[in-house]
Amino acid sequence: MAKILTVAGTHGLYEYVAQTANGGAIAQSLSDKKRTAFTRSSRISTLADIAIYTSEGEMRLDAVFTALKAVLGDQLAPSSKAPSTELEDLFTKAIPNYDADRFYVSHMKKVVDWYNEIAQFASFDFLTDEEREAQYKAEAGIED
Repeated sequence: MAKILTVAGTHGLYEYVAQTANGGAIAQSLSDKKRTAFTRSSRISTLADIAIYTSEGEMRLDAVFTALKAVLGDQLAPSSKAPSTELEDLFTKAIPNYDADRFYVSHMKKVVDWYNEIAQFASFDFLTDEEREAQYKAEAGIED
C-alpha cells in the first residue's frame, strides 16, 4: 500500500513509478495503466498513510480493506453511487466501531471506490516494510 497513491483532484488510484527531477512523482493509473507526472505541489497521499476514525482511535486503511474483504468475500463493494444506508450498513458490519461523527458517508464512498479499484486491478496482499524486507532477504538468501 506504500506504493499505491491517491492524488487530490483526480479520480482513481495510481502506483508510484519514480520521482521526477523537480521533486514530483511519476505514477501509473491502476485502471488504465497510463502514466502521469505529478508536480511537487500535487497533494499526493499513499494509502498506507490514510486511516479512518473509530471509537478506539484510528484504523489504518489496510485493516479497513481486510475487514471489508471479510464481509464481502470475493464480491466487490457497493458502488459509491449506492444509497447511503447501504454503505453505512456495510461499514457497520465490517467495522462496527467506526466513528459516525467523524467518518462520513462521503469518506465511505472514497473507501469503497478505492477498495473496488484494488480488487479489480491490484491485490489485497499487503505487506509491512518489515515483512517486505524479510521476504527480500529470504529470496536473496541473505541471513540476519
